[in-house]
Order: sequence, then C-alpha cells, then structure tokens
Amino acid sequence: MSETGVIDRDDIVFDWNELQTAPRPSQPFDLNDETLRDGVQSPSVVDPSIDDKLELIELMARLGIASVDIGLPGASKRAFDDVVALARFIGKKKLPLQPNCAARTVQADIKPIVEASQKSGQKLTVYTFIGSSPIRQWAENWSLDFIEKTSAEAIAFAVKEGLEVAYVTEDTTRSQPKNLDVLFRSAIDNGARRLVLCDTVGHATPSGTRALVEWAKGLIDASGVDVKLDWHGHNDRGLAVPNALAALEAGVHRLHACGLGVGERVGNTSMDQLLLNLKLLGWYPHDLSHLVDYVKKVSQATEVDIPVNYPLSGADAFRTATGVHAAAIIKARTKGDAWLADRIYSGVPAGEFGLEQVIEVGHMSGMSNVKYWLDRRGLKVTDALVAKVLEKAKSSSWTLSEKEILKVVKPTAKKKAPAKKNVAKGRARWRTRTASTG
Repeated sequence: MSETGVIDRDDIVFDWNELQTAPRPSQPFDLNDETLRDGVQSPSVVDPSIDDKLELIELMARLGIASVDIGLPGASKRAFDDVVALARFIGKKKLPLQPNCAARTVQADIKPIVEASQKSGQKLTVYTFIGSSPIRQWAENWSLDFIEKTSAEAIAFAVKEGLEVAYVTEDTTRSQPKNLDVLFRSAIDNGARRLVLCDTVGHATPSGTRALVEWAKGLIDASGVDVKLDWHGHNDRGLAVPNALAALEAGVHRLHACGLGVGERVGNTSMDQLLLNLKLLGWYPHDLSHLVDYVKKVSQATEVDIPVNYPLSGADAFRTATGVHAAAIIKARTKGDAWLADRIYSGVPAGEFGLEQVIEVGHMSGMSNVKYWLDRRGLKVTDALVAKVLEKAKSSSWTLSEKEILKVVKPTAKKKAPAKKNVAKGRARWRTRTASTG
C-alpha cells in the first residue's frame, strides 16, 4: 500500500514472468481456426451439422479469429456442400473471416475448391499439403523429386485458377533442412505465398520450434519474395500451446488451432487456451467474453465433453470447496477490491472472461464457505445453521450439491406433488418422444 493509502497492485501481485518474458511480437499476426477440418479428423468427434458450423463461424468472428479452414471439399459431396454454404454465409454476413480449404497436392482435390469458390462467390485460399519427412518418404516410397514435382504442379494449377496458395509440408519438424530448402524454394517460385510449418505428430519442443521458424525466415528473406509463415501444431507431448507461442515469438504470422484442442490422437493446439494466454500476455486486443461460449459450442457440436479441470471452461476452473482458499477469497472481497479478489487464488482472472470465482461446501470446507454460500443465496446465516451444514459436509466425502445443502437448511420443505392426470400426461409425452427418437 502506498503512503496515500491507495493499493499498489504491482506490489501485491509480483510477476516473475515479466523478468524474462519475450517482447510483444513485432510482426502482425492472426489466427486460423482448424476446428471444422483438422479438428474433426479425430475418430472420437462428430462432424457438426451445418447449423452448428454456421454458429461456430459467427463465434470465431466475435473472438477476432481472422481465418478459418472450412473443410476439404474434395472429400465428399457433404463436405463440398458444407464448404459452399459456409463460404456463402461468411460473405452474406460480411464476417471478417478469410475462408480457406485443405487439399492434397493433386488437381483432383484442388478442382473442388475452385468450383466451391465460383459457386459461393467467395475467394478461397488453398492450403495444399504433402508429407515431407524422411520417414514419410520411406513409408510411401516417395523421392524428393516426386514430392517437389507434385507440389509444384498443384501450386501452379491453383495459382492459374486465381486462388491464393499456402504450401503445407506435413511433419516439417522432422524434415531435413536440405529437403525443405528444395521444397520451399520451388513452392515460392510457383506462386505459394504462405509456407505452413507443421508439427504433425506433436514432436517439437519450444526450442526446436524457434530453430525451425528462424531457419525458414532466413530462407524467405533470401528469396526476396513477400511470403508469410504459418505454424500448425499437435499436442502429443502436451507442448502445443508453448510451441505456438514460441513460433509467434520467433516470427510466424499465423497460428493454427482448434476449439477444445480437438484433433487426431491427443489433438491440435487448443484455440481457447492459446487465446487465453495471448490475452494474459497482452498480445491480443480482442474481447474474449464469448470464449467460453465458443468452447461450449465446440463441445456440443462435436460431442466432446469439457473435462472438469480444463482451463477456463472446465466446471472446476474457478470453483473451490477448500476452507483456506475460500476464506482468502472472501477476505479479499471484503476489502472492496474485486480485481485482487479475482486473483488471490487464481492465475487466470475469471472476470476478464465473463466468469466469476465460485465457492462451494465440501468435506475440506470451513465455516467461511458455509457462511458465504448461505449469504449469496439470501438465506439467514446463524451459527447453529452454519454448524449443521458444516457437520453434513464433514461427514461426506464429496462436495455437497445445492439440493443437499438446502435439505439441511429447510428439512421440512416439500414440493407439491403434481396431479395424477398431469403425471399421466407427462409419461405419455415421454413415451411419445422416446418412440419417435428410437
């Protein structure tokens, strides 16, 4: 506290992170959402309905996401139709999103993108991919000449059709510099204006990520052509978000990620965790009050549950039933500084994302938990009642539900039983609904 009695927040919350933090990236950067394409490759997800996809597209725009992969139209008729519908929707709603589509480095995959672009009236960027690592060459019996020739023909074809091209080398993080040099220079010569560095199997570490990005920047600088760099990562080692941040610090212009981190195996870089960290670093200016809505929509649309301990959006992210923790939060609130109260037991301020700290009552709770819980619900707080609720909590091995606590608070309260005829009608409606849904 200063001499004037005003709280100095910097004295109360000392931040070691700032002692060696990287400076804000000097290059402009944006984000590419891969949820609707790379994300739905997970064998455990449901490919969202077109209505869910349209809703997700709008949420992406609200979060300031600049680019979105809307599918691989060459995969099926449904994929093609969804791409056209999504592209049209972006144009009709005038959403600030740049749509792109994935394609193998073959004309058969690129032609549907050309057709979808013409049919929708929207310009689509082609993200054309091919494996580049020695292990992939070995498995496929591909020579470097074959990869280069196939890539060059695909890129040249897309450019001739008037589409922008991003060249994606799968497994870049395990590819040899001499091979990447050949492929990247050829791609640039044939018109690719983005190079996508891929950690396809989640192999990279932050230091390896920085080394690759710096090497690629050197190659681009030597070419004299204005080419942007993308980073696309997976989370097999649990390093996807740190790798994405390292890539950004090293100079990439676009980061790829998926909502809830969905994707093959253990998933892609989590878009929501990436946005969370970019916001807390002060590198992302957009309003993220709808970030949890986005995660919940991804969960509902793909039928992937949000883990209870998941950062920001998990049920337990800002929830405590521990006596010491709850008491500290409550004491901080009574001092009248909501900003500090939101941070005393949380490295992520709930209020910045439209949420709040939640105090529950359980077997590790104290009197403060119970008093706060009762007071927040407008219930009369007495020592006898607090002791009674706490006794119930201490005799349990779980966090009490609201129903369990209210049963202690109002043991005589009973719900009015519905009339028998209403019950019968309810059962009939349930039977009808069950039969109609199989």
